[in-house]
Amino acid sequence: MLGICRGRRKFLAASLTLLFVPAFTWIYLFSGSFEDGKAVSLSPIESQPHSPHYTASNQRERESLEIRMREVEEENRALRKQLSLAQSRSPTHRRGNHSKTYSMEEGTGDSESLRAGIVAGNSSECGQQPAVEKCETIHVAIVCAGYNASRDVVTLVKSVLFHRRNPLHFHLIADAIAKQILATLFQTWMVPAVRIDFYDADELKSEVSWIPNKHYSGIYGLMKLVLTKTLPSSLERVIVLDTDITFATDIAELWAVFHKFKGQQVLGLVENQSDWYLGNLWKNHRPWPALGRGYNTGVILLLLDKLRKMKWEQMWRLTAERELMSMLSTSLADQDIFNAVIKQNPFLVYQLPCFWNVQLSDHTRSEQCYRDVSDLKVIHWNSPKKLRVKNKHVEFFRNLYLTFLEYDGNLLRRELFGCPSEADINSENLQKQLSELDEDDLCYEFRRERFTVHRTHLYFLHYEYEPASDNTDVTLVAQLSMDRLQMLEAICKHWEGPISLALYLSDAEAQQFLRYAQGSEVLMSRRNVGYHIVYKEGQFYPVNLLRNVAMKHISTPYMFLSDIDFLPMYGLYEYLRKSVIQLDLANTKKALIVPAFETLRYRLSFPKSKAELLSMLDMGTLFTFRAWIETTNSFPEDIKWPTDGKIVSVPEYERDKVSRLDERACTNELCQMADSHHTLPS
Repeated sequence: MLGICRGRRKFLAASLTLLFVPAFTWIYLFSGSFEDGKAVSLSPIESQPHSPHYTASNQRERESLEIRMREVEEENRALRKQLSLAQSRSPTHRRGNHSKTYSMEEGTGDSESLRAGIVAGNSSECGQQPAVEKCETIHVAIVCAGYNASRDVVTLVKSVLFHRRNPLHFHLIADAIAKQILATLFQTWMVPAVRIDFYDADELKSEVSWIPNKHYSGIYGLMKLVLTKTLPSSLERVIVLDTDITFATDIAELWAVFHKFKGQQVLGLVENQSDWYLGNLWKNHRPWPALGRGYNTGVILLLLDKLRKMKWEQMWRLTAERELMSMLSTSLADQDIFNAVIKQNPFLVYQLPCFWNVQLSDHTRSEQCYRDVSDLKVIHWNSPKKLRVKNKHVEFFRNLYLTFLEYDGNLLRRELFGCPSEADINSENLQKQLSELDEDDLCYEFRRERFTVHRTHLYFLHYEYEPASDNTDVTLVAQLSMDRLQMLEAICKHWEGPISLALYLSDAEAQQFLRYAQGSEVLMSRRNVGYHIVYKEGQFYPVNLLRNVAMKHISTPYMFLSDIDFLPMYGLYEYLRKSVIQLDLANTKKALIVPAFETLRYRLSFPKSKAELLSMLDMGTLFTFRAWIETTNSFPEDIKWPTDGKIVSVPEYERDKVSRLDERACTNELCQMADSHHTLPS
């Protein structure tokens, strides 16, 4: 106790010094600005040489005052630094101490109605709210299921990574689809000081499947209720976020609010910003019970250790069972049950200020809870309409969201200053391989990009396909960049089977592609096309990497490898499947080579038969593919148009006759050629 009091005295003395020195300084300056009882003006106009009040004495006095002001400013800076050091050393500011004073911006734990402005803070005897320790890990839990939710998670994570200064540990409760997508994404993203753990959402379905739910999020919208059981028992606290969240500040500020919880407060929530729980939105509207306006669960601070001790699992289950007897189902998924529990136990909740969850729902009244958009910290697009919601500041919110949507994720691969990352074997091996390259080599840049790890987002759009049971199914495989998007609709019209495409795009181009695809009836009618985004990085086009990504993610026993500029003949998909049986490809090693033809014209009526194609060859509107190139740079000479069909079987495929780049023979001229042809060594 004695030590604490001494610390307070030091703290008080430093504070008084910091306050009184500037005051005395200004008194001195003010008194020194009078001469013979008259004020000496220091305005720019009167200090000019032509002013009638200007004298050499006044000029010298003015310069003396300016020098003294600079000296006082330096003294103030030194005092502030000493005060800061005294605060950091004081035991009242260490983690775990319960006697703290909190920042005015952090809000209160009292339940209050919507209001304008920032909520006032709690206060106590000494100190200020302790900042989050420099390298303290912040834990974030997100429930994610399906293809679309995976895209939303990426935007949310970008906004968090952009502002963060602390290590992050994401706990992702994901189904099999989202896990495959996000595991690949984070593995190839390689962001330092970020750890990812997955929890099987499908295994948790039985925990909440008994609850009837009308919310568009489905059964996954109820899984935040079982986080105390799902997350590791050693995890004491976690921030829980919906996928439709955008951060406008450092998430560490929100993490620091945990220090403000008192007594039995275990849930940090923002008040609901609509009249939903007041039951007056329409006639016969009957919501679940809630305390006042209720609370929104898009952003939750959970004290997991205390919740477990309170037997949270039993608490919410008993409440849900009781309310479902009259309500029959939930309308807002987990939010209804959280509010019903809080209605019975108001002491559980710590109310966060509204700027930690600005809700843009259909009936939002969020405009009433803040003065200026610059004060806002978290934007929540909690409406099925998303960016089309009505709000007077919606353009500001939309621009903030689009900024992170199209932000180059490669720029977020930055080390945290002073916080060492965990050792990564893959990263260490990569650095070792790069260090072994000869920088004087003319092909250094070319060779270096072989080791580039490209961020990869699998199944960017919804994919749904089950291969045929007869083991004859074939997937068309191709790769493309932004300038070949116009080929997609034509290929989908010519090939009705499954397709696997790797697209080499920037973050902004990926969103352009998304808008293009969603606006195309042809592409949206196809669920059997897998679009895999490989994000741009470096100066070369990684053609082999793209092919490998597209080839790796096929679910059929056979594939038809093609360039994106080639249009397959109508019916080729079914023809290849029949050929698989006829040639017994399941038991023999054969490659089926489909003859290729090309035209120099962009507009061409596609030949519908062999006879029509031969006629076009005679007329000179079609040519055999690369007919003018030497045979050493084309397929083997014995591949000719078949007389008994449209496909040829080549028992031994002579790979050495196919044009390819040999890195051992790389010269400066060859590197330039490779660059112009957008290729990398195999």
